[in-house]
Amino acid sequence: MFSGSLVAIVTPFSNGKFDEKVMADLIEFHIANGTQGIVPCGTTGESATLTAEEHERVVAVTVEVVNKRIHVIAGTGSNSTDEAITFTKHAKAVGADGALLITPYYNKPTQEGLFRHFEAVAKAVDLPQILYNIPGRTSINMLPVTTARLSQIPTIIGIKEGSGSLQQVSEIIHSSKPGFLVLSGDDPLTLPMMALGGKGVITVTANVAPVDMAQMVSAALKGDYEQARTIHYKLTPLFSALFLETNPIPVKAALAMMGKMSEEVRLPLTSLADEYRPTLREALQQAEVL
Repeated sequence: MFSGSLVAIVTPFSNGKFDEKVMADLIEFHIANGTQGIVPCGTTGESATLTAEEHERVVAVTVEVVNKRIHVIAGTGSNSTDEAITFTKHAKAVGADGALLITPYYNKPTQEGLFRHFEAVAKAVDLPQILYNIPGRTSINMLPVTTARLSQIPTIIGIKEGSGSLQQVSEIIHSSKPGFLVLSGDDPLTLPMMALGGKGVITVTANVAPVDMAQMVSAALKGDYEQARTIHYKLTPLFSALFLETNPIPVKAALAMMGKMSEEVRLPLTSLADEYRPTLREALQQAEVL
């Protein structure tokens, strides 16, 4: 349903405020260049520092601008189950096609707690939901057995898997219900994950290289791994450069270098250190986007 290259889109700011015009321009850039879905209010969208009102506005603007041309999967996760339900209800109300829900961070639930958290959201909102496992951000790894349990809930249709473990990906695909969607949450592992049966990626890199990310994923879905590998290796320096500092610091700096937007981030994030800028610029040039 949501296969392909889905961009974890940045949230553009201007003088501390959400810049709706720049957001609309970025969305049009993606639609024109093959991105198959927009994912607002994820980690790359700095959801942690958006107010509840801003969060809902970013989702609403995204849905309005996209206007059903491609999918919108709204980031609606929280470490509070009640808040996750509220955000997911809002996403459904404004017309999002699905929701992306991160594992609760900081409060470190057990595997049973993770199951009950996602089960509660799924029962509360009739909207396709994708789980998001990213232990490096949350300190919790949702185990394949928990994901497999959750895959039996009809509303839960897939997972963005960012554990960095291909063994874990393999176990998820093998143990979950047939047709359960597995998307990469780690751009450099997209191609090997797809070789195991993954169906695409929710990607940071597509913010700056939408054409290549879309073509790489499309080639892999068609079984053309020779073409997919060629693109993968072309993008490899960019995969690294976009994580020279904490995401989304480098990708916002990259978009600024491309003339797309300001690189403004919100504290406690800071602008990209000067020492990393030549490396980032070189990677953008190698990827032929600058």
